[in-house]
Amino acid sequence: MLRIGLCDDVFDARFLLRSALERVLEARQTAGQFYEFSSGEGLLQWMGNHAGELDLIFLDLEMGGLDGTETARRLREADSGLQLVFVTGHGDRIYNGYRVGALGYLLKPPTAEQLRDILDRAQAALYRELDRAYFCRSGDCYYRIPLQKILYFFSDRRQITCVTTGRQYVFYGKLDQVAQQLRTPFVRIHQRYLVRAGAVVQMDGAEVELTDGTRLPVSRSCRRETLLAMARAELEE
Repeated sequence: MLRIGLCDDVFDARFLLRSALERVLEARQTAGQFYEFSSGEGLLQWMGNHAGELDLIFLDLEMGGLDGTETARRLREADSGLQLVFVTGHGDRIYNGYRVGALGYLLKPPTAEQLRDILDRAQAALYRELDRAYFCRSGDCYYRIPLQKILYFFSDRRQITCVTTGRQYVFYGKLDQVAQQLRTPFVRIHQRYLVRAGAVVQMDGAEVELTDGTRLPVSRSCRRETLLAMARAELEE
C-alpha cells in the first residue's frame, strides 16, 4: 500500500488529483492511503510528528506562503528517501524540481498515463530504498525509517523501540529478527540493545556513548564485536 501525501492550497486541485490517483490504483487493484495538506507549512508541521509515515508526496509548486520548492528542500533535509513529485500549471517552473531530487513533475491536469508512470517509478524507488531504510509496522501504521537516522533499538519483552535522531518508533517483534534483517552496520551490544555502529562515539569500560550523548550498557561477551563494528564504521566514513 502506498501512503501518498497531496499538498496544494486549492481544494479542487487536491480533489481532482486524488480522484485520478484512486482510479489508477483501483485499476491496478492496489490500495492507497491519502493525506491532504493545504500548505507547505502544514505539511512540514505534520511530518515533524509523523516522520516515515509517507512514501510519496505530490507538491504544488505555486502555493501561498512556502512554495513547493522550498517545502521540498526542507522535506529532503529531513528524509532523503522520501519520493517527491511536483505538480504545476506553468511549464516554466518544472526545472526547479530537479534541484531537490524530485522523482518527476506533472503539468495540471495530469493524465492517467503520466500518473501510472509516476507510481511505477515511485514503487521502484521504494524497492531500492530497502537497503537504506528499515520498514516496520505498528498497528495500522507502516514506518520507513532511514538507517542513518537510527541510533539504536531497545527490546523490552516483545516490544521494540527504535530510537532515531528525531523520534521513537514502537512496534512488536524480536530483537534477534531485527538484527538478522539489518546486520551491518548494526551491532548487538547487549541482550536488549542493537546499535548502529556509526552512531557510537566511544566505548568506555562497560558502556558506549552515542552521538546524542546517550550511554548504553555493553555485555562482556559483546565487547569485541562492538569494537570491530566501530572500527569498520570509522573506515567506511
